[in-house]
Amino acid sequence: MSAPVVETHRLAKTYGLAPVLREVELRLLAGAGAFIVGGNGAGKSTLLRILAGLEAPSDGRALVFGQDTRRLGARYRRRIGVMAHQSFLYPNLTARENLEFYAELYSVADPRASAIQWLDRVGLAGVADTRVRAFSRGMEQRLSAARAMLAEPGLLLLDEPFASLDHDGAEIIEALIRGAVERGASVIATAHAVPEIAGVEFAAYEISRGRIAQQAHQEEVRRGGRLRTLLGR
Repeated sequence: MSAPVVETHRLAKTYGLAPVLREVELRLLAGAGAFIVGGNGAGKSTLLRILAGLEAPSDGRALVFGQDTRRLGARYRRRIGVMAHQSFLYPNLTARENLEFYAELYSVADPRASAIQWLDRVGLAGVADTRVRAFSRGMEQRLSAARAMLAEPGLLLLDEPFASLDHDGAEIIEALIRGAVERGASVIATAHAVPEIAGVEFAAYEISRGRIAQQAHQEEVRRGGRLRTLLGR
């Protein structure tokens, strides 16, 4: 059996005296997906930041590709795609320039061609040379998804990837997530309710008061939160 892409052991995070994550145990294999649901302040974003190596846990361990996230080197960071509430886009650069910059940063072959290809995939080819500062929140979300996925990372960490998207945008992100899983990437995404992505089975976890538990029946957490709700179907 292959080693897990993500594995945590009694992972905890505290800010001051306030515990945000408590003894989180999570394990994800290659080509598997998981949605983590919970309300605002439940700890979803904090967990993703720790897995991305952007924040250190207060206790316990988080391993990604077998490496402790406290000491992730550039070689391993290139294998992680992060889509966060912060877009990590440069507002004074155009959409194409942003993707070319990240393609070069992650050593993608032919950055310009890759940028053009990904702009087309997320429906932004027509605004390739528009500065990002002129984008709507939904357009930024699409471009942020392209930025996270253009190097075809082995692990995608997506913080509420369907936020601020219209029907077409949500369908695009759904297709990108499905494609990533089909090529063997692992995906962890957060949401307030578990969406259903056609053709892909995701494990469902609920996080509450910093503790995480897998849902035995996904329908219990999908109710009222299927993709048809997000997409207006």
